[in-house]
Formats: sequence, structure tokens, C-alpha cells
Amino acid sequence: MKSQYPFNTSYIIGISFISALGGYLFGFDFAVIAGALPFLKEQFGFNEVQEGFATASLALGCIAGCLLAGRISDRWGRRRGLMLAAAVFFVSSLAMAFSHNSAVFIAARFAAGIGVGMASVLSPMYIAEVAPANMRGRMVAINQLTIVIGIFVTNLVNYSLRNEGADAWRWMVGLGAVPAALFLLGVCWLPESPRWLAKAGKLALAEKILKKIGGADYATDTLKAIRRSVAGDTVVRYKDVFQRAVFPVVMIGIGLAVFQQLCGINVVFNYTANIFESVGFSQDDQLKQTVFIGLVNMICTLIAMWQVDKLGRKPLMLLGAIGLTILYVISAALLKQQSAAASWSLLAAIGLYAMSLAPVTWVLISEIFPNKVRGAATSIAVLALWASYAILTFTFPILAKKLGTYTPFYIYAGICVLGFLFVKFRVKETKGKSLEEMDTVFSGH
Repeated sequence: MKSQYPFNTSYIIGISFISALGGYLFGFDFAVIAGALPFLKEQFGFNEVQEGFATASLALGCIAGCLLAGRISDRWGRRRGLMLAAAVFFVSSLAMAFSHNSAVFIAARFAAGIGVGMASVLSPMYIAEVAPANMRGRMVAINQLTIVIGIFVTNLVNYSLRNEGADAWRWMVGLGAVPAALFLLGVCWLPESPRWLAKAGKLALAEKILKKIGGADYATDTLKAIRRSVAGDTVVRYKDVFQRAVFPVVMIGIGLAVFQQLCGINVVFNYTANIFESVGFSQDDQLKQTVFIGLVNMICTLIAMWQVDKLGRKPLMLLGAIGLTILYVISAALLKQQSAAASWSLLAAIGLYAMSLAPVTWVLISEIFPNKVRGAATSIAVLALWASYAILTFTFPILAKKLGTYTPFYIYAGICVLGFLFVKFRVKETKGKSLEEMDTVFSGH
């Protein structure tokens, strides 16, 4: 869809930002474990396997959340799905804070993962469905911006609570109830996705929302395109994504999701203390590093938002893959020498990831699937992402213990080479294309 329509930019940004607060919940729970883990290890006596499972339990919950999100959003709408995600996260944050043993904590973190998993599917999908083609990359990237703001703010809070005693971790995890409550209130104001409304046969309401987004002509043209793309059976089942016409695109989405996680950068976020302890940093310095990581992550995400609709998706993904390969090799060598300079190469890796794989993967997953199966296909792709995150975070402390902290980074470098080849030969550019044009873009796959 071209930009000749009189788009209501402030309205589009407003609803995109509120929906993207689901990303803040992701960023919070993703980052809070890095600050809480040293306290939890002392309180509950975790070994490396228990440490990995406590961290990965969020991802296991996210897998369940992804499965729920597709069904709920296709049946009852994107907005109601987002409301449920916020409510689940609110309750589970309080449950973590009041945990009296490790089993309760892990169960509550698993429940938090359900809310995060639902939001990680629905927030970018909702934004992609309300944003015009020429703004979609930047709007979906707002979701990544709220993720990194969540990480940065949480790291600051963790650092400020570091001297509050053995129960500091309870405040760290319990404060997640605050953004969850704000997100729930914000979602109450959101309109339903016009594409979901059209698919559900509520054309008058879909037209009203599209008019508010881009005027009468935009509403008419977009509704025509949506109706063509969802013509026929509107009852979507998960088995529909395995149809010959759709499955190749679903595999591309899964490949992108798996690569974004197994590239390895998230071990730097989640195991900051372990990594920097290996080069002699004190616990205070370890928590300080999480603040630097969050700041670099946020600044570089803003750069990505500025460039994703200019440079395009594919060039940024390729840059990220090859750049991370080089930086991982350098980081592994420095970690092996127990050099504090490893902090600089890992910060550079965080920055590069934030400008490329982190936001662009979410943009691509939100936009490449056909309207008919977007809810189910997005759920499957994001499920693969969380499964990969669970594998990554569970295996790192075990690999680090047996092979040394530096060795996993050589493995991640090899995965980045494979990811570069996958993006180069299997992913097509989607910049400036409407969601209804994606069938044509990917028909060659």
C-alpha cells in the first residue's frame, strides 16, 4: 500500500506503542533473571542444571503461550488475546515474588512465560495488521524497542536493588506486576485488528477502523485486498499451515526464529554474571555490566527502527549474521585468556544484534504469512523461537561448566555462518509490500 493516503500517523503510532507494551513484559522477564539469579542460587542452592532449568522455564511457558495465542486470537480476536496475556503476567509476577521454594518459583516463572509467549505472538502480529505497508517495519520494530526498554529499565532496577539483602530478588521479580497492569489498561483502549474483523465477517467495523487509520479510499482499497486474500474457508486450523502453498513460507519463518535464538546472543543477557565472573568481575561489576548491555541494546534498536524501512530487512539480517560471527570468535579468544576486554567485544555483539537480527526477525515473522493463516503460522514460528531459546539457555551453563565459558561462542559463530547462508538464499525482501502482497513475494519459495 503506497503512501498517497492521508494516514493518521499519531493514531497509528499510539495503538502500535500500546500493543508493543507486550514487548516490555518480554524484556522485563528476560532481563530480571540476570539480576535475580545470583540471589536465587544462594537462596535455593542451584547447581548448573537447576540454574539452566530455572532460566529456561520462562521459554517453556512461552511455548505454551504461543500455542494458546494462535487459537485465542483467531477465535476471539487479537485484542482479547493481548488482555489475557497481560492478566496472566500480572498474577504470575506476584506469585514469583512470594515463592517460598524453588518449585513454586519455577512454576510461577513458567506461568509468566505463558503471558510473555502470548504477547510475543500477538503484539507484533497486531501491529503488522494495523500499520500501513510503508510504516510497518518501523511500527513492528516498536515492539523490539519496548523489549529493550524493558531490559534496560529492569537492569537499572536490579542494580539499584543489589544491596537490599537476601530477598532483593523478590522485589526484582514482583515489580513486573506494574508494567503488566499498565499494559492491561492500555489494551482496553485498543481497537480490534481490522484484518481480523474482516476475516470474521465484521466488515462495517473493519472499515470504520481503516478509515481512522488512512481515510475512506484507504479503507475501501484495503478491504478489497483483504477480502480477496481470505476468500473461502475462514475457519483456520493448525493443519492448514502444512498445505503445500503455505508450508514453505512457514519453514522460512521457523528458520528465522530458530536462527535469532541459536545465534547465541541471549546467553550474554541471561548469564551476564557467569560470563563476567569468569574474567574476574565482582558481583557489583557484573550487575553494572547488565546496565551497559541494556543501554547499548536500546540505542542500537533505535538505529534499527530508523533504517528497517530504508535499508530493508534482508541487508540488515545479513550484516548481523556475518558481524556476529566475527565478534564471537574475538570474544571466545578473549574469554579464553580471561581478558576483561571481552566485555567490549560482547557489547559490540549486543549492539550489532540489536540493529539486525533482534528487530528484523520479529518484523519478518509478523508480515510474511498469508492473511488466512497468519495467527496459526505466527504462533508456530514464535513457538520455534521460544523452543530454541529454551535449548540455548538450558545448555549454556552446562557447556560452560564442562568446556569453559569461551567454548560455546565458537559454536554460536558456526551457527551464524549457517544463518547467513539461510538468509542469503531463502529470504526475500519485503520492504514496502502490503500484507496482501506477501503471497506473491514468497510464491517463488
